[in-house]
Amino acid sequence: MLTTETKRFLVDKVKTVRHEILTMVHRAQSGHIGGSLGAADIGVALYYHLMKHDPKRPGWAERDRFILSKGHCTPLIYSILGDVGYFPKSDLTTFRRPGSHLQGHPFQPKTPGIEASTGTLGLGLSTACGMALAAKLKGQSHYYYVLCGDGEIQEGQIWEAAMFANKYKLNNLIAFVDRNYLQTDGYSEDIMPLDPLAPKWESFGWEVYKIDGHDLEQIIGTVLEAQQCEKPVMIIANTLKGKGVPFMENAAEWHGKPPSDEEYQMALQTLY
Repeated sequence: MLTTETKRFLVDKVKTVRHEILTMVHRAQSGHIGGSLGAADIGVALYYHLMKHDPKRPGWAERDRFILSKGHCTPLIYSILGDVGYFPKSDLTTFRRPGSHLQGHPFQPKTPGIEASTGTLGLGLSTACGMALAAKLKGQSHYYYVLCGDGEIQEGQIWEAAMFANKYKLNNLIAFVDRNYLQTDGYSEDIMPLDPLAPKWESFGWEVYKIDGHDLEQIIGTVLEAQQCEKPVMIIANTLKGKGVPFMENAAEWHGKPPSDEEYQMALQTLY
């Protein structure tokens, strides 16, 4: 159980991150807002409570790594990295601007705190598998956390990575599926059905958990349990796309649509 003080701190951070996501996408008039808002609780739970990392030592060998496999949701990761100190928070004003290190998809060589360049859907989980195997061969004990989109896991490369992780018993790999049932073109079950999703991952040899992806205590408790598993872990996190802004919630149109000035002000007023 989280203490009242810790839970209040994390809830406040989630709201701060969502505020920054809205502001970045509105300012740039470009970016993926719905999925970023929906995954904010997961990102905050990892970076502010669960992961071993040090912004003052970004190359620390024993740090935990986070890989954004759904690479279009950079507003989420940039808002967190800026807040915890990997780069000045003022850099967020340059999001998607020419010459900025904060581009539309993560670019590892240029952005402090980014562990892998992603954007091609399915690539992040495969990358994490290779990195996790290398860490095991070196006798290192840190974890690799991966955030996948549910539209993304329709990609064949995801299931190749799933087989690889099982073969090499990558118990240092903990992945999430941001299960909001929406993707660019609409409802995921109309486009390429995924359910029943948990048995699919179990059949590939993964330990699987299903959680409320907006419940901080569930997220944290499940990750702590997952760290004791001897298999790769997939956490299916049920979320609302656009979470925190009522008129954006569960609406496919907000996958990659920037808010107008009026919509931005309305979003800030209703943000929770």
